[in-house]
Amino acid sequence: MSKVIITCAVTGAIHTPSMSPYLPITPEEIIEASVGAAEAGAAIIHLHARDPVTGKPDQTPEAFGKFLPQIKARTNAVLNLTSGGSPYMKIDERIQPSMRFAPEVASLNMGSFNFALFPMLERFTEFKHAWEREALEGSRDLIFRNTFKDIEYALAACSANQTRFEFECYDIGHLYNLAHFMDRGLVKGPLFVQSVFGILGGIGVHQEDVMHMRRTADRLFGKEYQWSVLGAGKNQLRIAAMSAAMGGHVRVGLEDSLWLGKGTLAKSNAEQVKQVRQIIEGLGHEIATPDEARQMLQLKGAENVRF
Repeated sequence: MSKVIITCAVTGAIHTPSMSPYLPITPEEIIEASVGAAEAGAAIIHLHARDPVTGKPDQTPEAFGKFLPQIKARTNAVLNLTSGGSPYMKIDERIQPSMRFAPEVASLNMGSFNFALFPMLERFTEFKHAWEREALEGSRDLIFRNTFKDIEYALAACSANQTRFEFECYDIGHLYNLAHFMDRGLVKGPLFVQSVFGILGGIGVHQEDVMHMRRTADRLFGKEYQWSVLGAGKNQLRIAAMSAAMGGHVRVGLEDSLWLGKGTLAKSNAEQVKQVRQIIEGLGHEIATPDEARQMLQLKGAENVRF
């Protein structure tokens, strides 16, 4: 059993400022959240940027530049920049931070799909900013576009920088898409496959769904991949526990879930990291350090990024 990599996604683009007072919004809050998560045991920090006033997702390189150097100076964690951004953005906008800063890891969605967030309107009814309700309501008619052309564009844009990818797979077909790019030689192992469970429009959260994703990935990629999972919302820790028990890695963070337990908001990303670390260590496993994660994923090292 290799050590378990904990990824922490500290803010994301799904949840809005009105949903939790603990969601990092400003560069300073993102810095502190990232450092805290790393100190708690996260080897990889997955990063989005937001407008510091409205909290709206901001995918400009300038927004990322306000926190990347500071996080790097204060932690050895691997910094993973999103190319998902927001489902309302096109790929040429979403990939700009990774093109500018040449991170060790960038996320990459492996297919188009319905990305439905509107059920959250049943739980959250009051919003500080108009864009929050509009974004949730608009997801009734939203396709998160990640075509083969889009994926090829992102791969080509980052290939010269030796940036590797966190391949986010929201359904079984996304694994086959990834296998297609591997067959063409456009991606090479070890792949870092992040299986996403619980987004309406993607695969569900039943234990059979988790096992089916793992079995399919094993069949398609053999020993050429590292498997990680994230469970949306209340499913976060249950899915993480299943992955750890099956020899996989885990992702937590306020991007994926605002909660620490039923009815209890997480006050920090570090709280979630500590919670999942207890599960991992309770199963008799050890967590990976950032340098051990770099070795497992064959990353280029923090000294070769441009921030």
